[in-house]
Amino acid sequence: MSQPDTQTAGRTRRPRDPRIDLFRGLLLVMIFIDHVPGNWYEYLTLRNIGFTDAAESFFAMSGMAAGLAYTAGIVRWREIGVWSGIAPVWKRAWVLYLSHVFLTMAGIAIFAAAAEAFGLTELLTKNNLRQVFENTSQALLGIVTMGHQIGYVNILPAYSVLLLAAPFAIHLALRSPLALLAGSLALWFATGLFRLNIPAYPNPGGWFFNPFAWQLIFTIGLLTGVALRDGERFVRKSRVLFALAAGWLVFVFAWRYVPEVGSTMNGFMARLQSVGLPFHITSHDKTYLPMLRLLHVLALIYVISCLPVIARLSAHRFAEPLRLMGRQGLLVFSAGTLLSLAGQALLRYFDGVALVPWLYIPAGTLALWGIAWLGDWKRRASQPAGQPPLAKDEPLIKAPSCQRRSDKRGHASPDAITGFDVPVAAE
Repeated sequence: MSQPDTQTAGRTRRPRDPRIDLFRGLLLVMIFIDHVPGNWYEYLTLRNIGFTDAAESFFAMSGMAAGLAYTAGIVRWREIGVWSGIAPVWKRAWVLYLSHVFLTMAGIAIFAAAAEAFGLTELLTKNNLRQVFENTSQALLGIVTMGHQIGYVNILPAYSVLLLAAPFAIHLALRSPLALLAGSLALWFATGLFRLNIPAYPNPGGWFFNPFAWQLIFTIGLLTGVALRDGERFVRKSRVLFALAAGWLVFVFAWRYVPEVGSTMNGFMARLQSVGLPFHITSHDKTYLPMLRLLHVLALIYVISCLPVIARLSAHRFAEPLRLMGRQGLLVFSAGTLLSLAGQALLRYFDGVALVPWLYIPAGTLALWGIAWLGDWKRRASQPAGQPPLAKDEPLIKAPSCQRRSDKRGHASPDAITGFDVPVAAE
């Protein structure tokens, strides 16, 4: 059901969509699990059902969050000034950059401490750490310029770059959504065709999450968020499209787990590549967001968004722990990153002790929930007295529509809509 907008300081604030918070929280848990390789719980995560993992979903959801949170300021450029509309987005990009540097240095410290305390010197060459300990000066320069990214801590640079471009993307989305989508598709295709990327340093190659390619899934999410804030859908419901999306998900599952289907399709892709089709159309190279991964995540999001039962389950009181983690996403992501790196060192030290991963994952997940609860408690405690509470758990299934999109004025504020606009890496 839809809820009326609440008035705060003369500006309308829309309630949160519990689906976004719930799936964000669920994906954070999955990311934590996947980032501690060697535990049984990995079989329960998203990457087992198709070509994608949580990274693609989080880029899309982060685009939605950006569209929901920052469109208000962009719409009101003439009223409040261009810089006032852009500043919140760029300040968020700066926070993500600082978070990236902190998590990188903390991750290095965790592995260095494990190597020093337990003699696990092999950790000093894992996760792209060799340069840090063998070529320290250049590696440190690479870290602060985002050119050197250690494994499992390499998603925030790409998102920071995308947020720098987000105000202009939102401006175009309000005027001509299809033009923005067409430009994003063209950049994605050119990126794969010409292997465009931001250079890494001091290692050769480029960024693992290539912003020129991954901007496409972020842009699609952003367009969805801009439409969602007005109670609309960027891609409308269609039985035909739903059937195609669901059929593609089933086919991809068979591709992965039915040997005859897998060998046939892999051979077909190899033949297409041999006759000249670009590699990002036929391959699974994650850096360039290949077509097969892209179609899989879009189909998954579309199917989930069309199921009414998902909206009801997302708003259920038993789903509150996941929604809570989703609302405190940056905090939970940061804590989960450090816990996952510590877990890698712990499992290495207790190599062969099966009980350790069985216990560590539930304990770590419980710790993430506790950290999210503390973060939410601090937010509530710091809320000024007399200020109406934000409608954090009311569903935004169908909000009232305004007039033409180009004529709409801002209704949302970043603190009213997003607790997290940061995607999380799968690797």
